[in-house]
Amino acid sequence: MADEEFQSGESGASQTYPQQCSALRKNGFVVIKDKPCKIVEMSTSKTGKHGHAKVHLVGIDIFTGKKYEDICPSTHNMNVPNVNRKEYQVIDVTDDGFVSLMLDSGDTRDDLKVPDSDVGKELKEKFSNDSNLLATVLSAMGEEVIVSVKTNEK
Repeated sequence: MADEEFQSGESGASQTYPQQCSALRKNGFVVIKDKPCKIVEMSTSKTGKHGHAKVHLVGIDIFTGKKYEDICPSTHNMNVPNVNRKEYQVIDVTDDGFVSLMLDSGDTRDDLKVPDSDVGKELKEKFSNDSNLLATVLSAMGEEVIVSVKTNEK
């Protein structure tokens, strides 16, 4: 047998999983044009005599807020991103635009940027007034972004 090389993937789950178009729901997630999106609008149209029902999806990119649309036969599969949401304690907001977060293990991570959105403004504002903050980090398909900030009440 010839020497075969196999590409090894990352450990753990894959970044997406297939789901039939007709099983997708509004406020759920779907991959449109290789972007993880939250479904904001969905409609099904029945087509002609021998056609298939088609699902029209409108999704908003969960990282950029950009709108994407797609049409897919209801019997076909579409990829759904594995989306994780985690809360971390905010330790510091640096001058160069990075956020220092405390992990559950007690370690810190300093690789997330302050988002360019209203959430980023809110994070900087709240951190200057109150150092006891929690940041919610959304991760999907190898990307991560801070999506909300709240005061940590003990």
